[in-house]
Amino acid sequence: MNVEAAEAAHRALRARAGTVATAESLTGGLIGATLTEVAGASATYRGGVVAYATPLKEGLLGVPSSLLREHGAVHPDVACAMARGVRERVVATFGLAVTGVAGPEPQDGQPVGTVFVAIAGPGEGGAVEEFHFDGERALVRRRTVEEALRLLGKVVARNTPN
Repeated sequence: MNVEAAEAAHRALRARAGTVATAESLTGGLIGATLTEVAGASATYRGGVVAYATPLKEGLLGVPSSLLREHGAVHPDVACAMARGVRERVVATFGLAVTGVAGPEPQDGQPVGTVFVAIAGPGEGGAVEEFHFDGERALVRRRTVEEALRLLGKVVARNTPN
């Protein structure tokens, strides 16, 4: 996995004296595993929730059931709710969440390779991005980790006082 992106995210978090918690669906814990590859990760990584099954997104992360019924689990608003939920429940400065379709079949009307990455932070310190990755399941998951860590570093840096 992309340890360089994890190192950059940790540096940005340390500069802000911030922490992050992760909520993962299609990556199944790969983001947390990549973050913890970095020595000293415990200073900035609080922990994570792997909510692979849709009901866990509601039960563990507080995603509204109405949102899941209306849009399914692969939606930008679901990613945002997951990020807010993990940030609150794990008590971190930032919440990072991913939801999407790694394949082999489409899900919730979304084609394979569709991914939403969301960051929830203090105040207006958040973002959500949509990606469409080509390739097999493993590549979609690896690219999701890379883009999630890149977005985390970018949002944290944007929300760090000078």
